[in-house]
Amino acid sequence: MPPSERPIPTFAAEPPQEPLPYGRWADALAERFLEAARQEADSDIGEIHWFPERSMGGRTYVPAVAPLDGGGEVCGYVSYSREHEGAQATDFRGDAYATEDTAEENPDWTLDLNDEEIGHYRGGQGRRGRLALVWGEALVANGAVATAELGPTTTDQCELIDNRFTLISLDDYTGDYVEVRLYGAKGAELAREPLYDEE
Repeated sequence: MPPSERPIPTFAAEPPQEPLPYGRWADALAERFLEAARQEADSDIGEIHWFPERSMGGRTYVPAVAPLDGGGEVCGYVSYSREHEGAQATDFRGDAYATEDTAEENPDWTLDLNDEEIGHYRGGQGRRGRLALVWGEALVANGAVATAELGPTTTDQCELIDNRFTLISLDDYTGDYVEVRLYGAKGAELAREPLYDEE
């Protein structure tokens, strides 16, 4: 195989290894998420909806979304590290932001997407990009797998869990920005949404 003309990281994150958080583990994550969320939201925060965890570079990221009583929602994630598989989670970090741009206010959406920057990437010839944590929910039926597309390259994929998915992808690189696509079990494309609004 000849050298790649576009050497970029693809499928760098581990696929989800655990079910969506529940019980005491969900409570422990919620404590960190709410601590970050309360710094961004003035109103009461409703039930937290968790998304599949993804691990990369020694950290695991567990995204979340929760409605706000005053309208809108708070989005973010809790991350942590483990010395080895099965070890106790340590070094918890929470990050969150509030938004009024919700699926309820946008009935034309086919995917409800959120994202946060979790790192930077330096490529050849001085090119730079960002590493994006992208999580969302399919708003159309029969979705099985979500993918992240950066220009002509598929950079990540995630099987849906309770209609939710989490992706980690290079973004904002050589003029390309992430687009998320949803596929059914037989490979038919069901939906696609850019990560950013097209102006």
